Amino acid sequence: MEILNWLDEHARYALSVTAHRRVTSPIVLAEFRKACAAHGIPASTLTDNGVVFTTRLSGGRGGCNGLENEPRRLGVTQINSTPNHWTTCGKVERFHQTLKKWLNGQPRAATIADLQAQLDAFVTEHNHGRPHRSLPHQATPATAYTARPKADPATRTDTHNRVRTDRIDQAGVITLRVAGRLHHIGVGRTYTGIPVLVLVQDLHIRILNAATGELLRQLTLDPTRDYQPTGAPKGPKRKKL
Repeated sequence: MEILNWLDEHARYALSVTAHRRVTSPIVLAEFRKACAAHGIPASTLTDNGVVFTTRLSGGRGGCNGLENEPRRLGVTQINSTPNHWTTCGKVERFHQTLKKWLNGQPRAATIADLQAQLDAFVTEHNHGRPHRSLPHQATPATAYTARPKADPATRTDTHNRVRTDRIDQAGVITLRVAGRLHHIGVGRTYTGIPVLVLVQDLHIRILNAATGELLRQLTLDPTRDYQPTGAPKGPKRKKL
């Protein structure tokens, strides 16, 4: 069993502490959305470089994952720690130590539900019952969290850019993964077998002939659709004999 934590950096207020069989990228995205629904959208996030949080160290394959795409959509600045520099996330690491110490004093949970019940009890005690020595006047995290207005997302000007190579298949299509989801983009059977460069800037995509630089297609990807049609008119229907 694994535990996923979302912590307010200023107040050390535990926003979300949840138990899972295994923490995956879809779970991280789902819990982030739940935390935003309960507490509001943050101005920024800070995580380590686990692949459930970021794909930036995985060679760029597959583009952004779900968590990376969601903050960008909401205008949230996403920050990842420097590799092998755990002190960047020191506050949440200290929270992990406190949580582990508390859990070691409890009966060992046999199920996810048992562990979640223990985590809920810990969150209540941590947020409302225990003064925090690092906070002004040793306030509880709940007191510090409610004492100041929350930072909202700032206007963002950065974009996610990447370049990949591909070859147009026999159906006149290339594939591209965006936010963890695979999409098929129609280019045209005329270009079957041609190697292409795919220039991606968030959802804006340009497909170029890798040999000549000719622009074969330009589009804004619809993330709700698996197939992105070319929009070309269909040919005349064959007459029945």
